[in-house]
Amino acid sequence: MYIFNLISLLGGLAMFLYGMRLMGDSLKEGSSGTLKVVMEKVTNNPIKAFFLGLAVTAIIQSSTATIVITSGLVAAGIISLDQSIGIIVGANVGTTVTGQIIRLLDIKADSGASNILRIFQPSTLAPIALIVGIILIMGFKFKKSDNIGNIAIGFGILFSGLLNMTEAVSSFSESGIIDTLFAHLGNNPLLGYLTGAGVAFVLQSSSATIGILQAFSLGGQIPFKAIYIVLTGIYLGDCVTTAIVCSIGAKADAKRVGIVNIMFNLSETVIVLIAVNVLKAMGVLDSLWNMSMTSGTIANTNTIFNLGCAILLLPLVGFFGKFSRRMVKDEEAGSGKYADIVEALNPIFFPTPALAFRGCYNALRAMLDAAIVNINKALDVVECYDEEIVRQIAEEEENIDMLADRVDNYLVQLSPHISEDLHIRIFDQYHKMVTEFEHLGDYADNIAKTMTAMHEENVEFSENALEEIKVVRDLQDTILDYTKLTFVKRDVDAARHIEPLEEVMDDMINTLHDNHLKRLRDGKCTIRGGISFLDILTNLERMSDSCSNVGVATIARVNPTTANLAHNYITSLHQGNDEEFNEAYGKAHVAYFKMLEQIKEDECSKDKTKKEKADKKAKGDKKSVEKSKDKSKNKDKSKKKKE
Repeated sequence: MYIFNLISLLGGLAMFLYGMRLMGDSLKEGSSGTLKVVMEKVTNNPIKAFFLGLAVTAIIQSSTATIVITSGLVAAGIISLDQSIGIIVGANVGTTVTGQIIRLLDIKADSGASNILRIFQPSTLAPIALIVGIILIMGFKFKKSDNIGNIAIGFGILFSGLLNMTEAVSSFSESGIIDTLFAHLGNNPLLGYLTGAGVAFVLQSSSATIGILQAFSLGGQIPFKAIYIVLTGIYLGDCVTTAIVCSIGAKADAKRVGIVNIMFNLSETVIVLIAVNVLKAMGVLDSLWNMSMTSGTIANTNTIFNLGCAILLLPLVGFFGKFSRRMVKDEEAGSGKYADIVEALNPIFFPTPALAFRGCYNALRAMLDAAIVNINKALDVVECYDEEIVRQIAEEEENIDMLADRVDNYLVQLSPHISEDLHIRIFDQYHKMVTEFEHLGDYADNIAKTMTAMHEENVEFSENALEEIKVVRDLQDTILDYTKLTFVKRDVDAARHIEPLEEVMDDMINTLHDNHLKRLRDGKCTIRGGISFLDILTNLERMSDSCSNVGVATIARVNPTTANLAHNYITSLHQGNDEEFNEAYGKAHVAYFKMLEQIKEDECSKDKTKKEKADKKAKGDKKSVEKSKDKSKNKDKSKKKKE
C-alpha cells in the first residue's frame, strides 16, 4: 500500500516542480524586457538594490535565477560587484513570496463558508487556473496570450501537484511515519540541517523544498523545533547550487557573486541558530517549540528569518564584497579587444531573453562600428595607399568575423528559449544583422586588397576616376549614417531614408561604369586600373545593398506585416507607389548627379584647355618651321648672289 502512496507522492512532487518551473520561466520571459531595464539602472545604494532583488525574485519566483542573472550582468560589466550585493540580499527575501502563495493550502472552507473563500481553496483554484490558461493559449492570439496562459497553467499544475502530495502524505500520517520522521529531525539538529541542505541541493530550489515542507505539514504533526533547523539547512543547500552555476566559466567578479551568496546564507544560518537557541534558553519559545506547524506558519517563519537577517546583514555588504575579493583573486586582463563584449554572450541569460538580446545588441553594434571604420579606412587607401592602414583593416576584419561567429552561435543556442512574438522578431532581425554587418566588413577588406594589388603593380587611377569615387563615397557615407541610426536607435524614419539613396547608388554605379568604358576607349585609363575601378564600384554597390537589408529588417521588426512581404515592399517602392520615396529619391538623384556632371564639365574644360594648348603649340611649331624654311631660303639666295 505504501509503495503506491510513495509513487503518488513523487508524482505530485514532479507536477509541483514542473508547475513552478513553467510559471517561473513564463514570468521571466514575459517580464524580461522590464527586467532588463530595471536591473541595468541599479545604483550604488544598497537599499534600492535590495528592493530590486526582492521585487525581481517575487516576479520570476526564483532567487537562483535572480542571482545567476545578476552574476551575468556583473560579468558583462553592466553592474558592479558592489551593486550586485544588495540584489543578492533582496533575492533571498523575495524567494519567501512563493511560500506565502503556497500557504493557500491552509484554506479549508466548509459547505457553509462563503463562495469567495471557496474559490481560493487550492482544489478550486488549481482547475480554474488550468482552464484560464488553456483558453488563453488555444482561444486567443493577442500579444502575450500564450505567455500569460503558460503562467496560469504553471500555477494550476503547481497546486495540482501540491494537492496530490498532500493526499499521498495524509495516507502516511495515519501510520505516524511523518510524525516520527520530523520528531527525529527535531531531536537531531545536525541530521535536520543536512536533510534540508541535501534536498534543496538536489532540487536546486529553496522555494520547492519549503513547498514540500508545507505539503507535509498538512499530513502530520511537524513541530517548530524540526522546521527551523531544516530551514537553515535549506538556505545553505540552495546557495551552493547557485554558486556553482555562477562559477562555471565565469570571470572573477561573477564568481564573487556566488561567494557573496554563500556568505550571506551562512551568516543567516548562524544568526538564526544563535537567535533561536538564545530565545529558547530565555524561555521565549517554550510555547512554540513543540507546536505543530501549518503551511502558513512555515511560510511566516521563513519570511521572518530571511527579512530579519537581511535587515541585520545589509549594512555589512561592503565587508562581503571585500571578503569575496580576497577569496577570488583578479584575473589578468584579456588581450582581446572585444573580450568584455564576448563575455556578455553568456548562456546564463537564456531564461531571460531580453538580457540575452542585450549582449547580442552590444556585439552587433561593435561589428557595425568596426565595419564603418574599416570602410572609411579602405576608401582613404583608395585616395592614398598606406600599408599600415591596410594591415589595420585586415586585423579588424578578423575581429568582425570572430564577433559574427560568436553572435551567430549564441543566437542558435538562444532560439529554443524564446517563444514570445516580440522576442521572435528581435531574433529574426539580429540573425540578419550578423550576416549584413559581416558583409560590410568583407567589402571594406576587398577594397583594401584591390588597392594593395594596384600598389604592387604600380598602377594608379586617373584623376577623373578618383573624383568620381569621392562622389560615391559621399553618398555611401550618408547611407552608412542612416544605417547606424537605424540599428542603434531602431529608427524607422532613418530606415526609410536608406532605400531611395540605395537606388541612387545603383544609378550612379551604372553611370560610372559607362564613364569608365569611355575613358578606356579614349586611352585615358589602363585596363588594369579599369578592372580595379570596377571592383571598387561593385563593393560599394554591395555595401548599399547590405544597408538596405538592415533598413528593411528593422522596419519588419517594428511593423511585423512587412516581415513576410519584404520583396513586395521594395518592389512597391521602386515602382513609384510611395510619394515619400519618390521625393527623397528625386532630391538625392539631382544632388549627386549634379556632382558627376560637374566632374564631367571640369573634364571637358580641361580637355579643351589641353587641346587649345596643343593647337597653340602646334601652330607655334608650324610658324617656327616656316621661319626656319624662310631663313634657309634666304641663306641659299645670298649664297647664290655671292657666287
